[in-house]
Amino acid sequence: MRRISIFGATGSVGSNGVDLIRRAGGPDAYHTVALTGGRNIPRLARMARDLRAEIAVTAHDELLDDLRAALAGSDVRAAAGTQALVEAAGRPVDWVLSAIVGSAGLVPGLTALAQGGVLALANKESLVCAGPLIHAAASRSGARILPVDSEHSAIFQALGSENLDSVQDVTITASGGAFRDWPLERLAAATVAEASTHPNWAMGQRITIDSASMFNKAMEVIEAKEFFGLRPDQIKVLVHPESIIHAMVNHVDGGSIAHLGAPDMRHAIGYALNWPTRAPLPVSPLDLARIGSLSFRAPDEIRWPALRLAREVMAAGGMAGAVFNAAKEQALDDFIAGRIRFTQMSPQVESTLACLAGQSGFAAEPADLETVLHWDRAARQETAAWAN
Repeated sequence: MRRISIFGATGSVGSNGVDLIRRAGGPDAYHTVALTGGRNIPRLARMARDLRAEIAVTAHDELLDDLRAALAGSDVRAAAGTQALVEAAGRPVDWVLSAIVGSAGLVPGLTALAQGGVLALANKESLVCAGPLIHAAASRSGARILPVDSEHSAIFQALGSENLDSVQDVTITASGGAFRDWPLERLAAATVAEASTHPNWAMGQRITIDSASMFNKAMEVIEAKEFFGLRPDQIKVLVHPESIIHAMVNHVDGGSIAHLGAPDMRHAIGYALNWPTRAPLPVSPLDLARIGSLSFRAPDEIRWPALRLAREVMAAGGMAGAVFNAAKEQALDDFIAGRIRFTQMSPQVESTLACLAGQSGFAAEPADLETVLHWDRAARQETAAWAN
C-alpha cells in the first residue's frame, strides 16, 4: 500500500487531493501518514479521521488544543507549529502533495524531497524562490518532482517524451480573472470582495486575487522556466476566458500540441497521483459541441503589469525570484488589509525589486536555504515600508 502525505490539506488544492484519495478507497487504498492545514481545525480533523492519518498538523501553535480535542478518541496524533510541519515532512512516504500556499511551503517541500519518492508540487513558490535548491535536493535523494499546477501539468503531458530541442516555445493560458473585462479606470476602486470572485475556478481567496492581478500567472511563467529548463523567451501567455486549453507546446516544425480539459484541479492532481499510468477520475469529459467555441486574446500588460515584472525577474536571475514572491505576498496582505489599492500592488512589488537589486548578493544563485529566507525577509520588510 502506497504511503502518502498531503501538506496544505484544507486548502482548495489539498481538499481536492483528499477527495481523490477518498474516492479511490481512502484508508483501504492508501496509507496516509501526515495531513497538515491551517486554521480550519474541524476540516483538518475530519480529513485525518476519514483517512486514518498517522498525524495531523496545524501550522498554528495556539490551535493545538483545539486539534487535540477534535481528534479525541481517534488514533491520529495532533501536532502544531513550524517544527511539527517539518517533522511531518520528514516522515518517509511514497508520494507527497505539496499544496501549502506561499513561501511557507518551501521548507516542508525541501524536507520531503530529502526522503525520496514523488513530490507532487502545487506550491509554485518553491521553484520561483529556490529552483536550484529544489532540483539539487531531488537529485541528491533520487526524488521525482511532478507538476500539479494545471498549466505545468498540461505542459508535462503535452511534452511527453519530446526532446526540448524540438520545442519552439510553450503557451500557458490565463482566464484573466475577475477583472479581465473591467475598464482600466475602474480597477483602482476594485474591492477585496470583487477581486476574490473567480469566473471559472473555485480557489482560495489569495490565489483568486492573484489571478485577478495576474501575479499568479507571472509566478507560473517563472515556474515554467525553472521546472522545464526553458528560456524566458520561450514562455508565452495567452488570455483564454473559457479555461479549457491549459497549455500548448509549440514545436519547431510549426505544429502545436495542446492539453484540453475542464477547469477542475482534480485532473492535474489525479494525473500526478497515478503517474506514470492514468486512472479514471471524477472529472467531467469535454463536450466541445456544447462549448461551441473557444476565445483567445493577447494579455494587456497595462492591465496586468505583473507579466512584465516576471520577465524582468527571469532576466535578473539570482535572488530576484525570492524577492518577487515575498514582495507579492506582502503586497497582497496589504491589499486585503485595506492599506493599498488593487492597482498599487504591482508598483509596490516593482519598487522592492528595484531597491534590493543593488544590494550585495542579489545577483547570485542561492547557496542554501538560509540565503533564500534572508532575501525573503528583506523583501517583506521593504514592501511593508512602502505601504506605510
